Amino acid sequence: GRAEGRIPAILYGHGGPSISLSIDSVKITSAVQRATHLVELSGDVQENALIRDVQWNPFGNEILHIDFTRVDAGERIQVTVLLELRGIAPGTKMGGIVNQQLHELPLECPAMAIPEKLEINVNNLELGDSILASSIDLDKEVTLLCEPETILVQCMEPVPDLEDEQVADGNIEPEVIGRKAGEEDEAEAG
Repeated sequence: GRAEGRIPAILYGHGGPSISLSIDSVKITSAVQRATHLVELSGDVQENALIRDVQWNPFGNEILHIDFTRVDAGERIQVTVLLELRGIAPGTKMGGIVNQQLHELPLECPAMAIPEKLEINVNNLELGDSILASSIDLDKEVTLLCEPETILVQCMEPVPDLEDEQVADGNIEPEVIGRKAGEEDEAEAG
């Protein structure tokens, strides 16, 4: 059975051996939920490691297994960081809707300086405006791994819901046309 409060994990990378670990479940679960990337392993193995892969149980409330990969303090790594919007877009007062196109962004940065998250301030986002990846304020050692022109957030006018109705009609019609009352029942009964 599994030891109480421990999660099996594996540490690999940097040409070192793959080591099986058992991790304190409370600590690592909170790290994963905060979207922490880098953890300091202590105990038998004292290394800095990146959380590479997390396997959850089917209910998504318990971690079953974690893959860690070793990192050197000086190395640059690629990670995906959560994108959070801050502020209130003035465009919403004009009836606009803020549409966040991307919820995370790929970065390259020093292993020891992974941003916890990226924040985008939408306080100047007018109706019809977009915020591009190039406008994110990054530390100079952090490189964005997507096109600078990538649209992250837009403030758009709401689109009327015409499409929904058309789709619904389309679903109903074939049934009505394809069915003549009473025929199928008789065929089965006979």
